[in-house]
Amino acid sequence: MDYGLRIGNWNVRGMNARARRIAIKSLVDTMDVSIICFQETKMELIYSSTVLETLGSEFDDYVYLPAIGTRGGILLAWKSRAVSITDPMFTTNSITAKVSTAAGTPWWLSVVYGPQDDADKIAFLQELRDVRAACTGPWLLCSDFNLIYQDEDKNNVNLNRRMMGRFRRLLNDLVLKEIYLSGRRFTLSNERSPPTLSHIDRFLCTTDWEDLHGECHLRCLASVVSDHSPLLLDCNPSPATHRRFHFEEFWLRMDGFQDTVAGAWASVMDDDWNSENFDNLHE
Repeated sequence: MDYGLRIGNWNVRGMNARARRIAIKSLVDTMDVSIICFQETKMELIYSSTVLETLGSEFDDYVYLPAIGTRGGILLAWKSRAVSITDPMFTTNSITAKVSTAAGTPWWLSVVYGPQDDADKIAFLQELRDVRAACTGPWLLCSDFNLIYQDEDKNNVNLNRRMMGRFRRLLNDLVLKEIYLSGRRFTLSNERSPPTLSHIDRFLCTTDWEDLHGECHLRCLASVVSDHSPLLLDCNPSPATHRRFHFEEFWLRMDGFQDTVAGAWASVMDDDWNSENFDNLHE
């Protein structure tokens, strides 16, 4: 397990202005992440000085996908003292790299920024299939997909069902699962009146990635810098101080239940305790 690993994801709507970079840094400082994924940087070239100003000195390594003029662009940055990211692979709409920590099993991370045009969306979905073919093993995808796959991902009925079906087939074919977003239904607002709201920023994972990080927790943060909500994924949140006790009544009727409990009880009790004590408690 990657204990303590936290990942931030955000369509920042541009890093090409100093005031915006300062505002982004203010939020990133509160996220306490080891990996940050930005989409729509709007920068063809990203220098170390820009990363330093936007993220701080702890983010000492990065790779990026250039914007075309001031359109698009992806930045993947990380703290090398906490995580190692290697073997980057660049495609038209994504960066994919291998993530390793001192305690965890290596896995693949893809940061994507989906296109707007329908023809480009179809090519983008094939691009993700090709990435998966090249990167076997646990896989996590994050970012602004610019796609939805279910009606509840949008607050109106203006839906492209054909494209939704294509995205849904991709999820099924690659056996991808969406990580549940706590506390918010939508991640984008067009900020009009009335607003169009949609859920196009998300984290997806394969079942073997979920097996490694089954306790992960995803939530939204507030921001005034972008019309997209920043997402924060805690891969292995600390367990609650008081864990909830769970008991099913039907367990009492299962063969061997009392023997199993008595054995477990005896394994952790002092010599003064034995199965006779358990029988007395049960009565």
